[in-house]
Amino acid sequence: MSPSRNAFPARIPWAQPEYWGLEEQYLLEALHSTWISGGAFVDRFERGVAGFSGAPFALSTSNGTTAIHLAYLGLDLQPGAEVVVPGFCYLAAANIALQMRAKPVFAEVDPDTYCVTAAAIEAVMTRRTQLIVAVHTYGNVCEMDEILSLGRARGMPVLEDAAESFGSKYKGRQSGAIAGVGTYSFHATKTITTGEGGMVVTADEGLARKMSLYRSHGVRERRYRHELPGHNFRLTNLQAALGCAQLERLDSIVRERKRVHRTYTSLLKNVAGLRLQAFPAIIDPVLWALALELDPRAYPQGRDQVIEQLAAEGIETRNGFLAASQHSIYPDCVSLPICERLSNQVISLPTFATLGDEQIARICSKLAALRK
Repeated sequence: MSPSRNAFPARIPWAQPEYWGLEEQYLLEALHSTWISGGAFVDRFERGVAGFSGAPFALSTSNGTTAIHLAYLGLDLQPGAEVVVPGFCYLAAANIALQMRAKPVFAEVDPDTYCVTAAAIEAVMTRRTQLIVAVHTYGNVCEMDEILSLGRARGMPVLEDAAESFGSKYKGRQSGAIAGVGTYSFHATKTITTGEGGMVVTADEGLARKMSLYRSHGVRERRYRHELPGHNFRLTNLQAALGCAQLERLDSIVRERKRVHRTYTSLLKNVAGLRLQAFPAIIDPVLWALALELDPRAYPQGRDQVIEQLAAEGIETRNGFLAASQHSIYPDCVSLPICERLSNQVISLPTFATLGDEQIARICSKLAALRK
């Protein structure tokens, strides 16, 4: 356990990266090896994530967004194709679709879980739909059996954006490794971190080989021979060294994040005016962030004012994701009432492994006291 867990600073940050013992040692090993771009820690990190997820192939990337981009390239996403994406989530998958001149089409989400459903996906599919993206928001996991069944019936792949759900399980399976291809993020706020960094996992060897080419300039064996017009999406050895150290302590990190989740739930579940994100029994979640919806009748000052009031008390929080229909860069997006309501009313509370129980109690007490 990190020695900082019991600290009680005047200000409580929304997120805080933690180091669990071997990060500095591994960084120095990578530095002294002189392999600071590629190197042994990159290979070791990829093997570790593959073993953890249960997916045979894992390809590290420079961040979670390039992981999505790499998956799109491997899946041969075409200009003009439609990609179904949830309308309430971090919209990296939609933005990369636009970058590739594809068209993101947005589906409503479940108002309790904040996750997209097969029914909502099917409602917006057309003959031009080429790909379904299931985003596991805040550490929840979408109902993957139903979504995969829909994908098979329509003859199209499903990509899991598991940037926020590393460690979460669906029916005993690791999120990100349930569909044909999945992506992770190791940003500074995530369950394990490399600062920036990401990973694509798959059981499809042919897809893995193709993505490995796109990841590194299209070069396979002969130096300077480009077999396709690739990118440089590679993770550095220094970042991978951090990832290896974090992955070795994943059990402790998961245990502490689950404690944070339990403590919040026990203190907030019966507070009038608050509606916690719901997790079905088939989900074993590891929260990226604790999110809940504020009832405007209990908080007539509005969610944004609540954020400001908590900030004045030294507690940093975040608003919910902006709904796709609230962005000007998606002019074809129709109104999404559930996504828009969540966008306006969801607040995300501090969530990190070393957040102390007393700090959580303080956050919950201050939030409850702001009810009118």
